[in-house]
Formats: sequence, structure tokens, C-alpha cells
Amino acid sequence: MPTPVASTAAAPWHRFVAVQRVTGILLVAFSTTLLPPLLISLLRGEGMARPFLDGMGLTLVTGALVWWPVRHVQTDLKIRDGFLVVVLFWVVLSTFGAIPLYVAHVGWDSYVDAMFEATSGLTTTGATVVSGLDQMPWSILFYRCQLHWLGGMGVIVLAVALLPMLGVGGMQLFRAETPGPMKDAKLTPRIAGTARALWIIYVMITVICALVYWMLGMSPFDAICHAMSTISTGGFANHDASIGYYQSLGIEIAVMVFMLVGAMNFALHFVAWRSRSVLTYLRDAEFRAFIGIVLVFGVLVCVPLWWFGTYDSLGLAIRKGMFQLIAYGTDAGFATADPTPWPGYVPLLIVLSGFMVGCAGSTAGGVKVTRLILFTKQAARELQRLLHPSATITLKLGGKTVPDDIVYAVGGFFSIYVGLTIFLTFVMIGTGLDPVTAFSAVAACINNEGPGLGALNSTMAGVTDFGKWVLIVTMIMGRLEIFTFLIVFTPGFWRR
Repeated sequence: MPTPVASTAAAPWHRFVAVQRVTGILLVAFSTTLLPPLLISLLRGEGMARPFLDGMGLTLVTGALVWWPVRHVQTDLKIRDGFLVVVLFWVVLSTFGAIPLYVAHVGWDSYVDAMFEATSGLTTTGATVVSGLDQMPWSILFYRCQLHWLGGMGVIVLAVALLPMLGVGGMQLFRAETPGPMKDAKLTPRIAGTARALWIIYVMITVICALVYWMLGMSPFDAICHAMSTISTGGFANHDASIGYYQSLGIEIAVMVFMLVGAMNFALHFVAWRSRSVLTYLRDAEFRAFIGIVLVFGVLVCVPLWWFGTYDSLGLAIRKGMFQLIAYGTDAGFATADPTPWPGYVPLLIVLSGFMVGCAGSTAGGVKVTRLILFTKQAARELQRLLHPSATITLKLGGKTVPDDIVYAVGGFFSIYVGLTIFLTFVMIGTGLDPVTAFSAVAACINNEGPGLGALNSTMAGVTDFGKWVLIVTMIMGRLEIFTFLIVFTPGFWRR
């Protein structure tokens, strides 16, 4: 039996050994996810076996080559290593995930297009650069939605839950990957148990969603694909008309409900399931704010659609308005209408909803409702301090005092998020887009929202190659909530 290599601080590469080992194993694990679409292609005789075999082979071999040299090295995974693994894995995973799409040549004729699609899938953005989905092979359609589903809860969390044999600290990966200000929250005593609990809930809700879609009239295949896409708040559909293809009020209501479920905190779902009480949701401050935002925005969207005659009846205005609002707000990105020509402020409000509707610990993007609550409370506290400079004013959320360092971190996050959005909007204007379209493209990607406005509502194909690379980076930054991505580019991160 080989003797494990002793750790040595003298080796300059040693600090990256844990990163190399974990990344290699996770790449090997990801290669196995190409089996389901490969089987679909073989069973249906679609002739799509080669793209998935090529992707599987290249991913498997690369992962093995990365892992093999350090397979016996035992070293702890530090916090900064966890950040590096997550960033590297999302970049590498998108790179390798693009291979089947590029090799298939059924819509993605350049690698940047395939990379854009794969990144959009894994980050659950849902923006696409192709059309003709109604004629697309089933294996490709399934693969796109599967990318959503795996990226929704986070492949890293899945690995922590199912691969304890990694032999490295899972908490570092979980903290780096978990969305929202809940990175140290654990539902069970062990971090692997926490990740596993989240995935059990994730799978259960996906199965329920698929069954509901099927009972309402979707084909079994469409029901499975759209369930994966809905619960991950991704937005990839099997038809160019998205959910509008079905022309079914029942399906639209079900999609709205499950988009909202996907945008809620999955830890809250777990607690409600464990306590067998729906009152768990009502007692949660973030959930109440979440519902309140959706209802207020719903009024602001639907009333103008009816008042200005965009739709003939109030009922139709509510049906179209609420669906688009929830789709954009939860960052799911499905569609039954194009909000671009809607009156007044409505299109911009719908795009802005993507910044603030998703909850912490959900599959949605944006700044998260919890941060929005804390930011609002902090603003109110600063106003109080102007009146009472000597007063000690604590900030509470859900009956618990929030430490000032978390409050200040939220303020910093908002500053970076808004600043990046503005900067990237100017960059996209430089690629030839008009200001509104450029802003909608950046908002769609940094919030993992999906569709933009105008020419970018149904497809991003009109964006230049440089613009697509910018949006690819933007999607990854949004999925990793900015700081996880940016921190690896700071000089202090690389100092010993």
C-alpha cells in the first residue's frame, strides 16, 4: 500500500495541493452527469452520442490527470482554498460543460456561444443564444435543464453531501458556495448532513413539481425538464415560446407557484418539513418581506397594464403581469409575454425586481431579501442616530440582534453590486447596445435572471463575442455573489 506523502511547507506548490485534489475529483464526478443525456440520445436514436462521449471523456481524463499526482497527499483545505476551488470549479465546469453543445453543432456554431449557454445553464441564468428549440434533440434539451438543476443548489454542495471521501474540510466549500448571508448556518450537526438535507428537499420538491406539470397537461419529458428548470429558477425551456407554448392558465399558475418556491430559502423548507407546520414560513421575517415585495410589485405592474389598455381585461393583465414579474423577480426567466413594449416604468420595474426578490439560501440570484431588509433597517438606524447621537440602537432581524460587522458587510456588498452593475453597463454600451438594452443584459446576468429587454428578450445571439465573454464573467460573479469571485483577484489572497 503506498505511503501517503507527508505535507511539506517547503514545497512551493504544496499550498495548492488540496485545491488540485478536490478539483480533480469533482471534475471526475461531473463527467458522470453526462450519462443521462447520452442514454436519452441512444434510446431515441438521435445520433447525439458523440458530443456526450467526447465531453465525458475529456472531462474524466482531465479530472483524473489533475487528481492522480496528488492522490496520496493529505492536507487540510483552508478557507481561502475553499474560495479558490469554488471559483475554479465554476469556470472549469462551464468550460467543459460547453463541449457537448459545441460538438453537437445543433445551434452553437462557435465555442463562445457554447460556453455562454453552458455558463448560463450552470449559473441558472437561463439566457440563451439559440432558437429552434422545438426541433432540438431531446438529449440536448435535457442536458440544458440538467445543467440548471445541478447548478441550482450548487454542485459544490452536492459534492460535500455525497463525497465525504474527499478527506478535506467541507465547511470551507459550503461557506464559499452557499448563496446569501447564511454561510455559517447549519441545519444538522455535521456540514455533510446539512448539504444532504438541502439536497433531499431539493429533489423532493423537483419530483412534486414534475408530477404537477404532468397532471396539468405537459408531456412526461417536458414535465421533468421544466421541473428541473423551475426549481433551480433557471428558465431554460423546451420551446421557443417558453411556457407560453402551452397556452394553459393551470400550467402558468403552477409555474408561478414553483418559481416562488425555488426563490425561497431551502433551509426554511427543511425546517417547515421537519416541524410539519406551514406556520414556520409565516414566522420568518424574510419570507414575509418576500411575499410583501411580490404583492406590492404585482400591483405596480398589473394596474398599468389594465389602466392603459395593454390587455383588454384586468384578469388578463394580472395573468400576464404577475407571470412576468415572478419570472424576472425570482430570476427564473420563463416567459408568456415580452414586457419590453409595456407602458411607462413597468419594463424597468420588472428588470429591477430581479435584484431584490430572491431569498437567501435559495436558487435565485440578486442581492437577496435578507440583505435588502438589513440595508433598509440600517438606513433607518442612521436616521435615528441623527436625532439621537448618543443612543445605542441595535438592529434586529427575526427577533435576533444582528452584529454590526454583518450590517457593514451588507452595505459593502450593496456598494460593490451596484458599482459593478453600472460599470458593466457602460462596457456593454461600448459593444454597441443602447443604454436600456445594455442595462437589462447586465441585470439579466449579474442577477442570473435570464431574459433582457428589447432585442435581448428571447435570445442573446445579437451580442458581440466580446460582449458574450463579458456576460459570461458577469454570470459567474452573480452566481458566486461577487465577493467569492473578486477575492481571488486580490493580492492579499495570494500572500502566504
